[in-house]
Amino acid sequence: MDTLDQSRVDKKRAHRPPAHAESFTPLSSALPANGTHWMSVWLRNYLVWRKLAIASMIGNLADPMIYLFGLGLGLGLMVGHVDGVSYIAFLAAGTAASSVMMSASFEAMYSGFSRMHVQRTWEAIMHTPLTLGDIVLGEIVWAASKSVLSGVAIMVVAGALGYASFPSMLIALPVIVLTGLAFASAAMVITALAPSYDFFMFYQTLALTPMLLLSGVFFPIAQLPALAQHVTQVLPLFHAVELIRPAMLGRPFDGLAVHVLVLIAYAVVPFFLCAWLFRRRMMK
Repeated sequence: MDTLDQSRVDKKRAHRPPAHAESFTPLSSALPANGTHWMSVWLRNYLVWRKLAIASMIGNLADPMIYLFGLGLGLGLMVGHVDGVSYIAFLAAGTAASSVMMSASFEAMYSGFSRMHVQRTWEAIMHTPLTLGDIVLGEIVWAASKSVLSGVAIMVVAGALGYASFPSMLIALPVIVLTGLAFASAAMVITALAPSYDFFMFYQTLALTPMLLLSGVFFPIAQLPALAQHVTQVLPLFHAVELIRPAMLGRPFDGLAVHVLVLIAYAVVPFFLCAWLFRRRMMK
């Protein structure tokens, strides 16, 4: 073996953890070191994103806006009123929630996978005092932050056009944040398992799309069969819609505590699961 080949082998060995590294790596490394380290990861992602912020926001808003005005104005002429409001007002709340779902999921999956696997940004960060848990939490909060922009933008447009009640729709802001955290956390589990970008199509087709159609975004779930209604009530998007719609329409909440607790569970439980999965993956 010549000197050049030996040098390449030495570099690969230097970047590869030893076979027994995982046994010496405490499980706490998969959890945040403290309550603030994750902010460095968030800030790093923000500084990169702001260079293409306008194009990114247009891309995230185009699809939900097309749904809102295409279906709201077009289909709304035939449907008329739903639950005592115009169809486009009914749809606006569902579109805000679904936009948060899609934006948080796509950022956590595609962009998160790029930083973790393709660009190896995570490996570089792990040479600092930050733990893997700090990185995962920072990525989740960052994905949720981007999704909040999408949800709030749709809510503002709906309010400006008279499809949402202004004072009460402000209550939807913390719900949008919690919804973003829930879907970002769940999507990070998929990222931890994904061998390539193609893997995300399974989650998009088998989870996100059915959730979009069954969670009351486009029509009341009372129109579904009884069995489908029971299934729908375990989906996070359903609970997000059930909180955002009353807030935007100025109506009282029904089952507020249950909806909030379910979204919190979807935000917290997947975080610990994906942190453990990432620890196994990064230590291989």
